[in-house]
Amino acid sequence: MNKDQIGYLLRANTSGGVAGCRVAELDLPQLGGMIRIPQSNGYQIYGLLYDMHIDDDGLVRQLVTAEKISDEVIIDNRLHRSVPVELSMCFVGFQHNGKFFHLLPPRPPLTLDEVYFCSAEEICAFTRSGHFGYFRHILRGIDFPVAEVLASHIRQASAAHQQYGNAAWSFAATQELITLLRDDYPTLMNVLGALTDADIIPSEVDHD
Repeated sequence: MNKDQIGYLLRANTSGGVAGCRVAELDLPQLGGMIRIPQSNGYQIYGLLYDMHIDDDGLVRQLVTAEKISDEVIIDNRLHRSVPVELSMCFVGFQHNGKFFHLLPPRPPLTLDEVYFCSAEEICAFTRSGHFGYFRHILRGIDFPVAEVLASHIRQASAAHQQYGNAAWSFAATQELITLLRDDYPTLMNVLGALTDADIIPSEVDHD
């Protein structure tokens, strides 16, 4: 695999997709991590990881009944397992000819398209464009823990922005979430709680 490639796309629709990943590549992706999927004609699709699914296979079902499993067998099974780790993502925008759009991509990517983990530079470029328009794609999620995904994403994006001297990004992101969720108090409290647990919310943020 190429550097920072975490797998290949298994399936997709307009709003998201699932990638297959080997255990060996699991040191890169994490909940809330930003990924990109290169497309033809100057397009790049961007998404956020919201779930990692590890299925068993026939061999694992047999091994778990053994009294003792050697470390060599466990390592071999994890490195050469026939069933990939599945990474679920929601699409949050795309890039075309160097310009970022916080809109759903014009068409979904195709099976076996390469999926890459975004670098700090790529995260900064996407998240500082526009005015946090991509948040709406995350907030409308119904089959994943929105607050946890947002907290993890903002923690990672904030670290990336700090590398490039923009320490105020997390403050602006938090204030935007408060504005977006002002009419949805339960979700707002959920999100703020997750951001607090992730040590993201600065003391000067206005919760009211």
